[in-house]
Amino acid sequence: MDSTPRGAAVTAAGFGVKGPRGWAFRSIDIAAAPGSLIAVQGPSGSGRTCLLLALTGRMKSAEGTAEVAGLPLPKKIAAVRSVTALAHVPGVAELDPALTVGEHLRERALLQGRFGGSLRALLRPRRERRAEARALVDAALEAAGLDLESLPKGIRTSVRDLERLEALRLSVALALIGGPRLLAVDDTDLKLSDDERRQVWAMLRALAAAGTTVLAVCSEPPEGGEEAEDVVLVRTGRSGAAPDGAASDGAAQSTSVQSTSVQSTSVRNAAAQNAAVQNEMDDDEEGAADALAETGRA
Repeated sequence: MDSTPRGAAVTAAGFGVKGPRGWAFRSIDIAAAPGSLIAVQGPSGSGRTCLLLALTGRMKSAEGTAEVAGLPLPKKIAAVRSVTALAHVPGVAELDPALTVGEHLRERALLQGRFGGSLRALLRPRRERRAEARALVDAALEAAGLDLESLPKGIRTSVRDLERLEALRLSVALALIGGPRLLAVDDTDLKLSDDERRQVWAMLRALAAAGTTVLAVCSEPPEGGEEAEDVVLVRTGRSGAAPDGAASDGAAQSTSVQSTSVQSTSVRNAAAQNAAVQNEMDDDEEGAADALAETGRA
């Protein structure tokens, strides 16, 4: 493990994940320093979520190499999970619409206190443990930009009553309670207005600037695109796929950000966008489910 106190360095070379129905993604190269904002851009079905899950130790890779905080994947996959956290990942890290904001926060703080600390920490007086939990929650809410007083019923607001941006902020806050070195956020700009997207990227940039490495899946890159000096941009896309579902050596897209070459070979054949292929793998969430099932983590 590297000696960076907060953010985790992320590197990958020829990285790929394959499920029962073919490649989710392959040939991904990344070099991001601790505290970087990594934006994974691509259309639905291009392996964005699979890449996010693989780099956080939730999915086994099939080719290439990758390291997170100096921990090689998949050899140290459990250790990688311990220094990373997921937010807003459909089917994997979701909010329960039946619970309130306060119930979510209390549950996460309880889990963090029970399993996230040392035995010595568990033996401290209850008052000290409660004060520490409140401090963790308050810091996470502030970092995520979620103002409880602005919610319809404050901390008693049900998740089902949250706006999309509020739900995303809550999901990020819950993930931050664990103090991850790498925070991975899925669907950062899904169904958000232009102003809401700007708010989300401002939040993620602030988290990265404070030291936490952020990996964010998006349909469109943050303002500045490839020219943004504070963003490492990774693109996923579609390329040739064999009839049996195996990916071909389609053309790779590439970009350079902060002297970092990031290129990706996509996993679908643009000419095969018919019902048969969509039944094989309609989107990246389905690909993620396939690969998770194969590794016994579904």
